[in-house]
Amino acid sequence: MGTKTKQLVPMKFGIKKGDTVQIMSGKDAGKKGKVLKCLPQEHRVIVEGLNRLKKHSRPTQRNPQSGGIIEIEAPVHISNIMLVCPSCGQTSRLGFERTDDGKRLRICKKCSGKIDKK
Repeated sequence: MGTKTKQLVPMKFGIKKGDTVQIMSGKDAGKKGKVLKCLPQEHRVIVEGLNRLKKHSRPTQRNPQSGGIIEIEAPVHISNIMLVCPSCGQTSRLGFERTDDGKRLRICKKCSGKIDKK
């Protein structure tokens, strides 16, 4: 008998690489960091310097100096983070606004400031 695994559908979320986010729950709650990588297939993001885990690595023939305990950033679920608005500096929800040429701009719901640089 096999186990049933739930297939995750890739999700579009408003957080992008380079955004500053704040972790809202878990051991790093309240800390801020920059998004290093988005994983839409898994609904997760990797935040710089947060949710660090210790990983034991064995030296290999390719890299004999790599053995020991290293710290890596583990992915955080998208529901546990909030975007920090660059204009007002507060955590807020995202809104979207269409420009005249049809592009979508991200805006802050608290101060209505533009989050995208363009």
